[in-house]
Amino acid sequence: MGGCFSVSLPCDQVVNQFSQWLCVRGSYIHNLSENLEALQKAMRLLKAKRDDVQGRVDMEEFTGRRRRLFQIQVWLTNVLSSENQVNDLLSTNTVELQRLCLCGFCSKNVKLSYIYGKRVVLMLREVESLSSQGEFDVVTEATPIAEVEELPIQPTIVGQETMLERVWNHLMEDKVGTVGLYGMGGVGKTTLLTQINNKFSQIGGGFEIVIWVVVSKNATIHKIQGGIGEKVGLDGKEWHEKSENQRALDIHNVLRRKKFVLLLDDIWEKVNFNVIGVPYPSRENGCKVAFTTRSRDVCRRMGVNDPIEVSCLDTQKAWDLFREKVGETTLGSHPDIPELAKKLVGKCRGLPLALNVIGETMACKSTIQEWRRAIDVLTSSASDFLGVEDEILPILKYSYDSLKYEQVKSCFLYCSLFIEDYLFDKERLIEYWIGEGFIDEKDGRDKALNQGYEIIGILVRACLLLEDGESYVKMHDVVREMALWISSDLGRNKEKCIVRAGLGLCEVPKMKNGKNVSRMSLMENDIEKLSESLNCPELITLLLRKNKNLRTISSEFFRCMPRLLVLDLSWNGSLNRLPDQISGLVSLRYLDLSWTRIKRLPIGLQELKMLIHLSLEYTTELESLDGISNLSSLRILRLQESNVWLDMSLMKELQLLEHLEFISTNISSSLVGELVYDPRVGKCTQHISIRERPGESIRVLVLPATTNLCGINIGNCGMWEINIEKTPWNNNQICPCFSNLTYVVIDDCDWLRDLTWLMFAPNLINLRVGLLKQLEDIISKEKAANALEKDKCNVLPFQKLEYLSFHYLPELKSIYWQALPFHRLRSLYIDNCPKLRRLPLDSKSVFNVDEFAIEYRGEEWIQGIEWEDEATRHRFLASCKFYQMYG
Repeated sequence: MGGCFSVSLPCDQVVNQFSQWLCVRGSYIHNLSENLEALQKAMRLLKAKRDDVQGRVDMEEFTGRRRRLFQIQVWLTNVLSSENQVNDLLSTNTVELQRLCLCGFCSKNVKLSYIYGKRVVLMLREVESLSSQGEFDVVTEATPIAEVEELPIQPTIVGQETMLERVWNHLMEDKVGTVGLYGMGGVGKTTLLTQINNKFSQIGGGFEIVIWVVVSKNATIHKIQGGIGEKVGLDGKEWHEKSENQRALDIHNVLRRKKFVLLLDDIWEKVNFNVIGVPYPSRENGCKVAFTTRSRDVCRRMGVNDPIEVSCLDTQKAWDLFREKVGETTLGSHPDIPELAKKLVGKCRGLPLALNVIGETMACKSTIQEWRRAIDVLTSSASDFLGVEDEILPILKYSYDSLKYEQVKSCFLYCSLFIEDYLFDKERLIEYWIGEGFIDEKDGRDKALNQGYEIIGILVRACLLLEDGESYVKMHDVVREMALWISSDLGRNKEKCIVRAGLGLCEVPKMKNGKNVSRMSLMENDIEKLSESLNCPELITLLLRKNKNLRTISSEFFRCMPRLLVLDLSWNGSLNRLPDQISGLVSLRYLDLSWTRIKRLPIGLQELKMLIHLSLEYTTELESLDGISNLSSLRILRLQESNVWLDMSLMKELQLLEHLEFISTNISSSLVGELVYDPRVGKCTQHISIRERPGESIRVLVLPATTNLCGINIGNCGMWEINIEKTPWNNNQICPCFSNLTYVVIDDCDWLRDLTWLMFAPNLINLRVGLLKQLEDIISKEKAANALEKDKCNVLPFQKLEYLSFHYLPELKSIYWQALPFHRLRSLYIDNCPKLRRLPLDSKSVFNVDEFAIEYRGEEWIQGIEWEDEATRHRFLASCKFYQMYG
């Protein structure tokens, strides 16, 4: 029929296809038990493969230098998804199996059993497929260079190339986790850290992430966490509202599996990694932390025992930086400008901040007059120079603000009264502070000194003072300008603290209002006379030392300064008298007249009942100290190398000073023994110069065995021997006896044959011996054995010795009969000691041989040295330095 469509299939084909369909579908039900078992077995195998692959990935990723391949991560993710689906299927397998009937060939609910059985079969196929894919030869790849947020920086950095290389190499050492950079403000620490940050973008190092956080003063944990969180993707309102502990946990969970670099700029106190949430960097995790700070103390509190100091630039590098800032065009605009420019560079003392600011200011100055004016301003009042008060001093002031105690701040500001580049003897500086009242001396000199040394340590570690050897400190010129600026109430009250040191002044400067002046320094000028009254009722400190032409001080001069505490007139070589009206300085506590030519102390001096410190050292024309016992508060009396000698008459006066604690004095060799029996004066005597006065002659010099002696100078004496005698107040003392003796100088004593008594000075630092024509041994073996047997003790001398000098000792054969450790020895000087052939050295002597020098005169001497062995010769021969004598 038209329009009809018919399909004809053989009957057996239809029946066959239906049977296959029914068989497959039926297997979902009647093979369910076997399929479930196969699925569980396949899943166990897949999980085992997954654990193996995961273990390999974890091991290779652990150091942070490799990361998993993307296909591995996809496979692991798929396995996890399949595992969840299988667990879901197996959670109802008991119910599904119970639904089967007729020995598993049918179901009470065919539709449900069919659907479940099909899911099991499909899941089995997926698990088997994943298992077959889980064979991997390689599971990780090298971590690419970290993506670093490059920070803006000037295109050329002058003077830091060597330092950058040093810091980078140190940071990249496997054993180093944390690096601390410290230095004074403006020295270039941030610039250096910025260069390190940017170097990661160029070189890498296999780190996954580099985090830069500016901490700054008064930073909170919340702020630091915010800086880190922003870099690692933890951001948003919800995260910022979390507690610090929750944020720390989030940061830790992100960073604990990453190889990271954390750069912290400008930290002022310890950053606790646990509190922040940062895993501690270690050799195992390969992570790094670098930070900058102005305080060496912070480095120690951060666990960095070998911090790197970022110092000011040397002269050449400072000039290179300044020249770049000014520009060759300006420098070439006048022939004299380059020389003046170098003077300006000198004023900056290598501080990059000052070099940059002053260089930029001078870049547009093309006339010689402008450059001369710039030098004048920087010399007389640097804060008036354009840019200094706005851009330099406030930055440096942060270091001052960070000092916790007002006492420490006051001591720091006091250092600015002295001339540029002034080298402070630490102990003398502390005595100024005591005189000003910053440190209370009432509990004794030793405790006051300890407190002073603590303050110096705080200032040094804050980079506000710079150490120069063990005994001296100095102040950077720009830091000094900052201190002067602070002392003048940030420039608002410039007459509060008048410092005109080293300017060549011929008279005291005129003041608008002397009533505002609290401190004045006119040291190292050319002032010839002090006539008119200063009329400074609030003046506390007056420094007039080293005015070489100062001859007279009028009776009116001291009339209107009743609050004066510190008066320094030292090193005025033309000054030969003081007015009696000095008695008006009723508050005076510190008076220094050393290195003057005064012949007598004014009667008015006896009225200074508050005076605690009187220095008369090197007053070579001073005739007497009559009336010194009237200074009832006196604690420190310095007389060494003056024309006044300690005799019985002076001893009686000094015995009346109940607060006296320190004496430095000259004493005749015949009278030294009297100190043994005078506990009042003997205990106070700490530095002595022993000489033989005309008409005296002794064979044996008796030294009092006292722990008080710190320094001894023996010269021009004819004794044959030096003995030690115990004092009544130290009678129970066990040797060694001179536990505080640190320096000894002995010269021009022709008959001495040995200095065995020195073995009882275990803390000796400096020993100088010269012009002893008969001296054969420094320590005599025979005498030492007898002395040790007598006192029943055992000592090894010179353990703390740093400087040892021998000059013209023609008979000297031995320093010590065997090798000594010499833990701290830096210098051994030998001049004209022809019989000294063996030194007390072996291959283990001298701890730091790289900083040790044997300096000698006479080329033949070194050839005759008999070394302990070849190892000793090899160790010390490179330290020997010959100095040719000229003239």
